[in-house]
Formats: sequence, structure tokens, C-alpha cells
Amino acid sequence: MSGHSKWASIKRQKGVNDSRRGQLFTKLGREIAVAAREGGPDPEMNFRLRLVLDKAKQANMPKDNIDRAIKRGSGEGSDGAQMEEHTYEGYGPHGTAMIVQVVTDNRNRTVSEVRHAFSRYGGNLGSDGSVAWMFSRQGVVTISAEDDDASDEIALVAIDAGAADVETAEGVVTVYTEMSDFKAVQEALTGSGYAVTDAQLSWIPQSQMTLDEREAMTTLKLMDALEELDDVQEVFSNLDISDELLAKFENEAA
Repeated sequence: MSGHSKWASIKRQKGVNDSRRGQLFTKLGREIAVAAREGGPDPEMNFRLRLVLDKAKQANMPKDNIDRAIKRGSGEGSDGAQMEEHTYEGYGPHGTAMIVQVVTDNRNRTVSEVRHAFSRYGGNLGSDGSVAWMFSRQGVVTISAEDDDASDEIALVAIDAGAADVETAEGVVTVYTEMSDFKAVQEALTGSGYAVTDAQLSWIPQSQMTLDEREAMTTLKLMDALEELDDVQEVFSNLDISDELLAKFENEAA
């Protein structure tokens, strides 16, 4: 499993267990509003909105919160705050490349907070295009699998639907797709009854960087600090993360 997929799994679990669930709901609400604004309030006609609503339901986000976010995005009940998406690029303290996706109503505030987080851990916020060339934009679908037979079946369905690559590790199947095939693959998997735990467009590193334990832990702390910012939706990195390192980071962060 790629470093990003393992990091994303940790962050999802952290989100479920985090006592500050309000922050998670705020992030999801902003993403719902942006998706509704771009593609309309009907999830049957708006694939991106449907994906975000699936995440919101998995996080047990209250229905009232979801409805308010959809109305805000579609122009009903607007509080006057216009949410915008932005992508920032930078380098971690030991040269790892990072892409930070945000949704904000105040770009100046957000870029200041993101720059401060990078500086605090010895990294640097870069200019547009400074690291994006090291990544490819792909769809990523994560599915729980009970055994090897189930994993093989999932892989076959995904490949038949147009998946570019499939990885299996520890009961989790991660399916990678080109952006143009993402919707078809995700719908083929859900239509076949598989338990999709996450589906999103991601930045996947073309190659990964390996650091020693001390350097990697500092980099993970930067990634965690960035994702703790209210405006940050997701952080992507080319750090190669081992299972042992993730376990140690989880224990220290608990």
C-alpha cells in the first residue's frame, strides 16, 4: 500500500475517534457546499457531491448539518461567506514534496496559517507548480476485503471497469484510476456490493522518498499540523511511510 494510502487510513480513523468532531464536520460541510455550488444540490446528478455525502455519512455527520451545507452551496440560506478551493505546494523539513488542498472563505488567513505550519517544522511553502509535477492526479477507491479471494474478486471488477492499478494489503484493497475512469470504477465497485470505505480524487506521487525515523517523524508532524488547520481538507506527500513508523506515530500522537 502506498504511503499516501496508509496515511489517509490513519487520518480517517483519527477523524472517527477525534473528540473534536466539530472540526471534522466543519471541513465536510465546506466540501459539501463547494461540491453543491459546482455541480448542483442533487447527488444523483452530482458525482462529487455524492462522494462527499458518503464521507459525511460515514463520519455520522448530522443530517441537519448536511442539509445546511447543501443549501449554502446552492445559494439558499447563504451567510455571505463564499467558499473557495485552493491548492498549495511546498517542501517538508527534509525535502519531501507536499500538496495541501484547502477550502476557505479567507485566502489571506489560510495561506498565512499554512505558511506558519511549514515554517514551524522546518519546511517551506513553495510557488504554484513547484512540486505538482512530481504527482499525478488520480482517483483512489478503498475497499475492505475479508480474505484473499474477496480481494481477487474486487481487483477483477475494478480492472474490468477500467482501473489503472490495484494494491492489496492487510484486508484493504486500494484501487487507482485515471480521472476519466474514476466514476465508472467507483460505481462498478459499489454496484457489485463491495464495502467502499473511501473514494476521492487524490495526488499520487510518481516516486516516493525514504527518510530515517527522526526525519520521517518530523515530516509526519508537519502533515498532521497542516491537517489540524480548519481550512485544510487534505495533505498529500511523497513520503514513503512504513507500517512500523505509522504505529509509532499513532502511539505518540494518542
